[in-house]
Amino acid sequence: MNAIPPIEAQDRPARLTVGVVGAGRVGPALAASLQLAGHRPVAVSGVSDASVRRAAALLPEVPLVPPAEVLARADLVLLTVPDDALAGLVAGLAETGAVRPGQLLVHTSGRYGTAVLDPATRAGALPLALHPAMTFTGTPVDVQRLAGCSFGVTSPEELRMAAEALVIEMGGEPEWIAEEARPLYHAALAIGANHLVTLVAQAMELLRTAGVGAPDRMLGPLLGAALDNALRSGDAALTGPVARGDAGTVAAHVAELRRHAPQTVAGYLAMARTTADRALAHGLLKPELAEDLLGVLADTAPRGRPGAPEDGSPGPAPEGDERPEGDKGSEGDEGPEGDDAR
Repeated sequence: MNAIPPIEAQDRPARLTVGVVGAGRVGPALAASLQLAGHRPVAVSGVSDASVRRAAALLPEVPLVPPAEVLARADLVLLTVPDDALAGLVAGLAETGAVRPGQLLVHTSGRYGTAVLDPATRAGALPLALHPAMTFTGTPVDVQRLAGCSFGVTSPEELRMAAEALVIEMGGEPEWIAEEARPLYHAALAIGANHLVTLVAQAMELLRTAGVGAPDRMLGPLLGAALDNALRSGDAALTGPVARGDAGTVAAHVAELRRHAPQTVAGYLAMARTTADRALAHGLLKPELAEDLLGVLADTAPRGRPGAPEDGSPGPAPEGDERPEGDKGSEGDEGPEGDDAR
């Protein structure tokens, strides 16, 4: 983790009044963190019961008011609404004259840079995109988790120092993301964080089906070590039957998944193909073992297809080189799948 030099006094933002539009899991936590840094939350908007509870827990005594009133009271406004609602919210606030010249308008969407704030910028707002690369619970523990959290920062160049200073005041580490790179940046976080939750939840369900009483305790040390190894060594950390080219074991996996959890087969095959591609490209999977393995992974027909074994196993690999182009182990055939990577 790179050390961040201390900010000189003249580079620190002035003490600001802070408002939150959208009391979801993120906004109240960021406002509470800014409060610890000396800023003053003055207004929050939220309509659901959960939003009201979160605001009360993280921002006690801060009044709940309509979004336009939040902008009227605050120097710095956090727009913490779902990605798909952000553009409409900004346009509506600008059209109704709620935006004040010189007001800092900050959104926390990973997908967008500052272009989504253009209607407010034309009304005189100062646009910032500060996306915390963290998952949030909507509880006070989120404020603690911001310590050392990376933020994807995008802003006009003249506001970059102020944007980074705000992140540091919240205990985070700013990472500059160019406007055009925001969707790719967010897709990367979604692959790493959101898809990880799906994979872990599936693994726990399968272990329970296999009779394991405490799948979380079984997986915890294993996944912790795998994550640490992957962060340290990248593809060199690959292990398991796919990286070894153990086609028989992979075929047995597919057969058992079809029998007990058919909804997991497509995900298993997709991840196994991608793993095989990467293992081949990095010299971990021996080419002479790859053909049988990729033959197993190419066989995606459901149970009951002509010629398939009755137990639902994938059956023999196709003869010759009849696999689709995307299954021949080329690194270039990897297809990244792209919320919040928080």
